[in-house]
Amino acid sequence: MPQVMVVARNFMDMVAALPAAKLDMLYDSAFICEAVLRRKEVSYKMNNKFQANMQKYLVSGGCLPREPLPFSVTGRLPTLVELENYALDQWECFLLQLINSSQVEKGTTFSSSMMKTFQRGLLSSRDGEAAKLSENGFQFLLMETNAQLWYIMREYISSAEERGVDPTDLISFLLELSFHTQGAAYSLSTLTEVQRVAIMDLMELGLVKLQQGRKDSWFIPTKLATNLSSSLSDSAASKEGIVVVETNFRLYAYSASKLHCEILRLFSRVEYQLPNLIVGAITKESLYGAFDNGITAEQIRLWENDRNRVEMVLSHVYEDFPSKDMFEQCCDHARDNGYLLWEDAKKMRLIVNAEFHQEMREFLRRQR
Repeated sequence: MPQVMVVARNFMDMVAALPAAKLDMLYDSAFICEAVLRRKEVSYKMNNKFQANMQKYLVSGGCLPREPLPFSVTGRLPTLVELENYALDQWECFLLQLINSSQVEKGTTFSSSMMKTFQRGLLSSRDGEAAKLSENGFQFLLMETNAQLWYIMREYISSAEERGVDPTDLISFLLELSFHTQGAAYSLSTLTEVQRVAIMDLMELGLVKLQQGRKDSWFIPTKLATNLSSSLSDSAASKEGIVVVETNFRLYAYSASKLHCEILRLFSRVEYQLPNLIVGAITKESLYGAFDNGITAEQIRLWENDRNRVEMVLSHVYEDFPSKDMFEQCCDHARDNGYLLWEDAKKMRLIVNAEFHQEMREFLRRQR
């Protein structure tokens, strides 16, 4: 997968921008301190609260505010494979709704205002037209899942105060969640009201799976949740592609993903889709549509230069010169001053940018 420009500031920049009082609140949790310490930076200047709690954690260790529920309460839980498939399905459903809600069979329960917050910077619209994916939105779709996830988490956290929630509470809970055991069940009764609301949103994103028992309800962290603290950086290892493009620009994508199909539609003409294969073609028309939507990524610039080779310029034609000398003097004057667009020495014609028509008239008047 190609490396792309990250479309938002990274998570640690957001944390660093918090006021000192908020940082002190955040660093009350030893798990937050450890998550931050996992970052690979050149050097640190430690916050006093961070230093004290990190020292306490290294000396005496720490424990999560909740323990997994026993098997006698939960019974059979999803396997790790089932849980990973669930997480990816939920995340793909969310991304599909984010870029093209008409392709979603089962939408999320996020409010329209919350979806607009997520879409901010990813979609653009003109007056009277439906919102379309922007260049940044296209780059977002090419990012690794963990980088996409933290982009959404940053937007979710940044808009917390609009929902009456302290951002530090959300950051603390998200990083705390990453230290839970993947596939284990944790009681919802151990959560605060803010955390209960957040866990419902995280379920929509595929970070947790919710289950109901006879007497208790619980959440099960998925791989997306447990990877949060290890993926604070926007960089991620690249993966091998699944798309084959022939020299005639026929395209074959080995995928059953609706999301992959929608991404391909952004710059190609999808002709048909089999259970595990998407077949299409990259055409001038499909790329023109991508360029019209603001997508100018280098990966699809095959015909962009061809599209831009003709440029409309208002101009004036000068002809019927009385002599060859007069024609050449006018050409030299226009060329020297940057007016000249075209000349035909045989027919004694020249074309000059319309902006400089008055200057050319003055020059011709002086030559007579």
